[in-house]
Amino acid sequence: MSSNSLTLFLAAEDETRRLGEDLALAVTTGDCLALSGDLGAGKSTLARALLRAIADDDSLEVPSPTFTLVQNYDLRLPLAHFDLYRLSDEMELEEIGFSDALDTGVCLVEWPEKAGHALPADRIDIQLDFERGGRRVTISASPQRLQRIERKLAIRHFLDGRGYRGSTRRHLIGDASTRAYEYLYTTKGDRLVLMDAPRRPNGPPIRDGKPYSQIVHLAEDVYPFVAIATSLRERGFSAPQIVESDCEAGILLLEDLGAETILDENGKPLPERYRAAVACLAQMHDTTFDRYISLPGGHVHYVPDYDRTAMKMEVELLIDWHLPWKRNGTPATASERAEYLAIWDRLIDELDDAEKTLVLRDFHSPNILWRAGEEGIRRVGLIDFQDAMIGPSAYDVVSIVQDARVTVERDLADELTKEYVKLRQARGLFDENAFRKAWSIMSAQRACKLAGLWVRLLQRDKKPGYIKHMPRTLWYLGIAFEHPVLAPLREWCVKAGIETAESAQ
Repeated sequence: MSSNSLTLFLAAEDETRRLGEDLALAVTTGDCLALSGDLGAGKSTLARALLRAIADDDSLEVPSPTFTLVQNYDLRLPLAHFDLYRLSDEMELEEIGFSDALDTGVCLVEWPEKAGHALPADRIDIQLDFERGGRRVTISASPQRLQRIERKLAIRHFLDGRGYRGSTRRHLIGDASTRAYEYLYTTKGDRLVLMDAPRRPNGPPIRDGKPYSQIVHLAEDVYPFVAIATSLRERGFSAPQIVESDCEAGILLLEDLGAETILDENGKPLPERYRAAVACLAQMHDTTFDRYISLPGGHVHYVPDYDRTAMKMEVELLIDWHLPWKRNGTPATASERAEYLAIWDRLIDELDDAEKTLVLRDFHSPNILWRAGEEGIRRVGLIDFQDAMIGPSAYDVVSIVQDARVTVERDLADELTKEYVKLRQARGLFDENAFRKAWSIMSAQRACKLAGLWVRLLQRDKKPGYIKHMPRTLWYLGIAFEHPVLAPLREWCVKAGIETAESAQ
């Protein structure tokens, strides 16, 4: 097989276990790991550590599948553990469900040589050999798969070099971008959060020689996150402290703000916590933030404008992805596109009198943590703000009261918006009419963006889990249409066949 390889020396069994943890963070659906080596070389230790890490259960029973040939585990990643020592014919591999297991999860194979040519050519081969003082491990894989493994090993090297040798790593979450997060359990018993955010690769240029991410001002590295976190913390808001960092490598070790959210056990909004989040937002919008934020090492982050170009590029997601999806592949006509974008030009003109503040861009339930032991705005933990810009303050109010991932019922949304207005008016001059107009425009802008984004994630990025949010997004769009300023867009959507939902389902 065409592959690259890397070689590691493991001096002790603990290092073999840590390698298993690191591999558990690197593998994904469709990976086949083939473990080879003599008896006692560490295959079982490595397999057990990998399985327990994916299960996040150090006491998980991992019986040898020597007699059953396969043991299946329903974990974060479904995993099938094969021991082929007793395999008499490679044709048996299909009979025990190898292909199905690979389609839906990860296959971990001991004694792979027994399978002959039945294993996929594009696999991860792991050879363990005895060597004086320990074991030598050689990992061979395609460049793409090997790169994932090397990234997790580089993070382990980062941790070892900053006093966290021997710490336990566990998967926390991935998101719709290239970022991933881990929990780090230190040898002192503390828990931290590690952000794995390699520099965003530029996509193809789509306008004026720039990729989509640059046009809409998406963060391309971790410097914006560090800058905004520093700025928020200096002003009393609960952003995580940066404990350790390698900004060039895209690795941050962060304070753990906890795992409690603003949702109940059924995933529904807790009104008192949403009210606290809105109060935090109102105070943020009454706070002055610097445009230029200096960081150690001489780096200066400039907070960009949420400008016309960015807003229009985002709403084009509706016409580029949602409309063809709605029409079974038929794209928008040139006249439809021209009319749609002309409407948005006029709507953006209407934002001239809107208040402009720091907007975090995704101020909603996945990015808000509840800190019950704190008081006031400190109860509201803030994460995922690296794409912050200066734009209409109404945008972040829309983000929370029209939560993209959770249905906020209309009565609660209206109550939250009224409380926000009341808090802003109590602190000084605040133009409610201008705010209500900006709120409706930014609600429609966000809904149009998300209605296209869900389809793009489904079709281009093979992430079908987001499409379930479509009915809610279209319901929110219908609420935005209640303001008279949105009448032209509402009429365009009716003609284009885009129907707003009557409920969030």
